[in-house]
Amino acid sequence: MPLEARTNRDPHASQDADVIVIGAGPGGATAAALLSEQGFRVLVLEKDEFPREKIGESLLPGLMPILDRLGISPRDDTYVYKRGARFVCEDSDRQQAFEFRHALPGAASHAWHVDRALFDTQLRDRAVALGADVRHGEAVTDLGIDERGAWVKTDSGQYCGRYLIDSSGQSRLLARRNQTAEPYKRFGHSAVFTHYEDANVELLGPDFDIRIMLRPEGWGWIIPLPGRRLSVGVVAKGKLGRPNLDDGLLAGPLCQKLTDGAKRLETNLVSNYSYKNTMPSGPRFAAAGDAACFLDPVFSSGVTLALRGAADLVDVLTPALRDGREADATLLDEYHVSMQRAYATFAGLVERFYNTRFAESYFLGGDLGDDLRRGVMSVLAGDVWRYDNTFQDMLLSARRRRSAPTAN
Repeated sequence: MPLEARTNRDPHASQDADVIVIGAGPGGATAAALLSEQGFRVLVLEKDEFPREKIGESLLPGLMPILDRLGISPRDDTYVYKRGARFVCEDSDRQQAFEFRHALPGAASHAWHVDRALFDTQLRDRAVALGADVRHGEAVTDLGIDERGAWVKTDSGQYCGRYLIDSSGQSRLLARRNQTAEPYKRFGHSAVFTHYEDANVELLGPDFDIRIMLRPEGWGWIIPLPGRRLSVGVVAKGKLGRPNLDDGLLAGPLCQKLTDGAKRLETNLVSNYSYKNTMPSGPRFAAAGDAACFLDPVFSSGVTLALRGAADLVDVLTPALRDGREADATLLDEYHVSMQRAYATFAGLVERFYNTRFAESYFLGGDLGDDLRRGVMSVLAGDVWRYDNTFQDMLLSARRRRSAPTAN
């Protein structure tokens, strides 16, 4: 049943918050922190206890202004310096590095790799420090919107507010409720990954670029983490299992050197990658972060899009809440146009990565020329809300041509 059609809230329930946020991950914590800073009552319902492990450990320069806005400072136990990205094909013994400092003017010149358990906890703690009420162990069992506002039920009870933000990540509660999750069929659909302790991360060099490993089945990642830890994984279109990791990427010369003598931790499988929520907002509700859209993680866009999307959502929602306009169904129209530009840019890059020889031509090929290389670097940096990048315009034009209807 669509969200707006559900009316079985307790008629005597009082309003617990101005805004209810489902999920205390990066997007939810950012929204909660910035709304609380503006003086709104924010209730965050999170099903898991923190800290909890997550992948998505390599951040982009595009989120650095949001971390500054939140007052988040890097800590040695959580952050590792990231200069850029290095694309590697071990089969052909080719590689090429892309440094963020070579991007178009405007983005930060570096980013971070992070321990996601500690990073997410730091963001959650910042939201609490600014006044958000964050409650863990609160798995949502039902939710809805009516003329009085939003309501959410958990095993602990029912909560009511003026507005609902779904930041439930890949659980994508609103998309499931409204049956509006549309898969990206041409992207990666599953991942297998593991972590190592006491890895030989110094072999990656002083600036700790992420290694994006071009593989026959898809691609792999090698990410250095604090405390000599290493994250290694493979993503592909088809179904994956542990042998795809053990007999593939981990058997290669680079991983063999990096993991020699290291302790391997648990191996994990994740599927159902890559989708978008075709109804990301409506009267009194919005989805943010992965609950709105999750692209293939090859270019590390997820956390950046979640933080920037949550911050921009708050900037629109703040005056609407103050003026009592939060039930306006068109409230977020311009916001979605802006976010769609970002999503479509990365989607165009991912689609070319999987379905053409783009990776070999652009990431392992010869000299791209300064202008094109700077444009590529700006997209890789997550600086995808600008209008002066010819490479970004090329990606967007190609996607529009592929999605245009054809004559019968």
